[in-house]
Formats: sequence, C-alpha cells, structure tokens
Amino acid sequence: MGSAQAYYDKTIALLERLRDTQIPGIEQAAELCAERIAQGGLVFLFGAGHSRMMCEEMTPRQGCFVGFVALVEHAVSNHASIVGTNGLRGPLFLEKYEGYAEEILKGFRFGPHDAFIVISTSGIRPLIVEMALGARRRGLPVIGIVSREHCERSPATHSSGKKLVDVADVVLDNQCPPGDCVLELEGMEWRTGPASTVTGGMLINMLRVEVAERLLARGVRPEVLPSHQFVGNASAEEQLDRFYEAYRKSLAHMYAGKGGEHA
Repeated sequence: MGSAQAYYDKTIALLERLRDTQIPGIEQAAELCAERIAQGGLVFLFGAGHSRMMCEEMTPRQGCFVGFVALVEHAVSNHASIVGTNGLRGPLFLEKYEGYAEEILKGFRFGPHDAFIVISTSGIRPLIVEMALGARRRGLPVIGIVSREHCERSPATHSSGKKLVDVADVVLDNQCPPGDCVLELEGMEWRTGPASTVTGGMLINMLRVEVAERLLARGVRPEVLPSHQFVGNASAEEQLDRFYEAYRKSLAHMYAGKGGEHA
C-alpha cells in the first residue's frame, strides 16, 4: 500500500472516530452558539498559526452565515514565509508571550450574549490559554477545539498551569495524535501527513450546520453568504448584498462605547 493510500485510510479512521464520539459535544456547542446568535450575540473564533484556517473555514465561506466572527491576528497567522520578513520565528515566539492575548481582547467590546471558540491542536500555548481565560473573565462561554490526547499528554506552558481543556466550557476533540501527523515513513525521523486540517474542518462544518438547524427551529433564518461564482444570477447578487448588510449590523456592539473595552 502506498503512502497516499495509507494517509487516506488513517485520516478516514480519525473522521469515523470523530463521528462516533463528538456528536454530543457538537450538539452542546451548537445549542450554545444558536442561543447566543438568536439573541443578537456574536460567536468569535480565534486560532494562531495553522489553526487560524479553521476560523476562516467558518467565515467568510460559502454557506456561512451572520453571527460568527473570525478573529484572525495577522502577527500570529503565518501564511507563506518561513524565514525572513513575516517568517515563522516571530509568530511562534508571540504564541509563548504572556500578556499578548489580553492586548488583542482589549480591542473589542464584547456583548452579554457573545461566545468564543478557541482552536488549537496542542491547546497548551500561553496565547491560546490566555485567550480562553480572557474570554471567560469577560463572561463569555468558551468552546475549545483541540486534540485532547495531545493536550492532556503535554505539560502546561502557561504560568497558571492550565491548558485549553481546563478552561473551555465545551471541548471538541479533533482526534489527531500528538504532533498532528499520522504517517511514519522509513528513513524519516519525524512523522508526516498532518490531519488536523481535515478533522478540524469537519468539526467546524458539523458545528455550522447544526447551529443553522437550531436557529431555524427558533424561528431565526440565518443570513447566508451565497456562492459569488453564479455570475449574472440576480438572486445570488441580492443575497450577497443582504449578507453584507446583516453582517455589518451584527457588529454594531463591538464598536460601541469608548476605547474598545468590554461592558
């Protein structure tokens, strides 16, 4: 069996385990999100490094809807460079720097019905733990998306001694092994074949559709971002304008008051 087939099989096995174990947690998280969005709240998503892709998978994305806000901090969201300007060294250092998350959070005014999703496969970096602690301190419930095995087997690095699994109100397990990668190849010291993008994306989309269903059950119709590839489709263009306007209005409480401090 070739490596491509082996990677596929191992990742499918993780997805099957995710399906078999995570539905109750997804339903709990979806109920929390739907309840908050139905009351005019926002659900923020934060992830550093590669985990920020899960924030972008939630929104903006075809099929996404108003209520979710991707809080993507560019300084810790490496996109392409490895060395030199915007390379990996800076973001990896900032993830270990205590106090940085609080400065990010000070830029927002959070409402009484908001919630927070924090995404990190390891769940141990000070930036991640501090982001979750800061959200909780502001009264926001926290959903953590993490590799529970990696997080629980790794030593805490935040001065509180806490990890994401210790802080989150709801934990969704992306099922990835410690180190994320699933494939060992003879002649290579380290594994390859990371799987958290696949399993994390599955969790995000399972959560999204479950939230949509629960909003509809509450009589709240999600304002959806349609595909903008339907060129000349007047209905799609009109829906896109409705989405933009509804999204703009949903952010109003973030910028109310002075100094960006929370209420």
